[in-house]
Amino acid sequence: MAQVSGSCDTQFQGVRDAFSKYIVSGEENGASLAVNVDGKDVVNLYGGYANNDRTKPWTENTIVNMYSCTKIVSALAMLKLVDQGSVSFTDKVAKFWPEFAANGKENVEIRHLLSHSSGVAGWEKPMTYEDMCDLEKSTAALAAQAPFWEPGTMSSYHCWVYGHLIGEVVRRVTGLALKEFVAKELAGPVGADVQIGCKEEDWPRASELIPPPGLDLPPFPPDSLPVKILNPIPNPAFAHTETWRRAEIGGANGHANAAACVRLLSKVTLAGRGAEPELISKKTADAIFEKQTQNIDGFNGLTIRWGQGLALRGDGETSLDDWLPPGRVALWGGWGGSLCILDFERKVTISYIMNKMRLEMPVTPPAREYLKEIYKSIGVEW
Repeated sequence: MAQVSGSCDTQFQGVRDAFSKYIVSGEENGASLAVNVDGKDVVNLYGGYANNDRTKPWTENTIVNMYSCTKIVSALAMLKLVDQGSVSFTDKVAKFWPEFAANGKENVEIRHLLSHSSGVAGWEKPMTYEDMCDLEKSTAALAAQAPFWEPGTMSSYHCWVYGHLIGEVVRRVTGLALKEFVAKELAGPVGADVQIGCKEEDWPRASELIPPPGLDLPPFPPDSLPVKILNPIPNPAFAHTETWRRAEIGGANGHANAAACVRLLSKVTLAGRGAEPELISKKTADAIFEKQTQNIDGFNGLTIRWGQGLALRGDGETSLDDWLPPGRVALWGGWGGSLCILDFERKVTISYIMNKMRLEMPVTPPAREYLKEIYKSIGVEW
């Protein structure tokens, strides 16, 4: 039978009970859940299996491809550059990447990349997974094409390309690849087991992904935003390939577990309020909450308020508000259900990373229940 391991303060017993229920029942195949409150790790749970055959236990050191939770790491890389004074939110992207000015993109700003409002939400020409993993080719294609809408006027999810865009700016500014910058400036200094791609030495501890049931998509016109953005069509099986693991897909191929994400992101939640070491200043962390756009997303149909790099809890009108407490809460999740939450209001950082993918958006039933129990444990109900 599947086992749950790890640590959990007695105050959070309801969280352990909920997590155990899903692991033991098999609704979760393998997963990790972590919570930090004001600098203290109060929950670090993991359990189940790291493969579909349920023969390889999910251990404390298991990592898995976390899809779009990777975008938070890429956004943090850009926030780090802002904090260092190397770039500003209102700098033109072309200041650092001159080729990007082509075809009407000369006024795209750094903040537009962070908030999915650049208009460059995907590739205009058909792409294979191999094309996407060829960073030089795929990034040059983005620089050459026209935006899908007037930059800065709306947001639509930059599914695959988010990390390509941010990563190229990071490379032009620092001379480092995005994965190198993350290792040197973010994950390394805090000892977080978070990486873009997956180093070959870590393949034995990387969990399989278990694909969700088939997704029945309505027939979109070929020139519609969803078709342009989902190019290439998502395929979880490719995440197990050498090509994917060696690649730098800063929007989708980050590997970590929940404890690792909390170790990294709690330094942002607590910036200027006791985070050691301090990755970014309180001023830069607070800038996350500067509203950039709020609209019905042309890709996923969700109403999302975007700040600088993360989605923000709204005032009752966004698709995130019925399952998150009010206040200064920033977050994002990944395809299949992974989730990272930075609750500045309550100094709480939460991460949930799993391998059995589900289709519900923007939050899955297990994650919703875990969140309810986490907040109930600290006396927060809404």
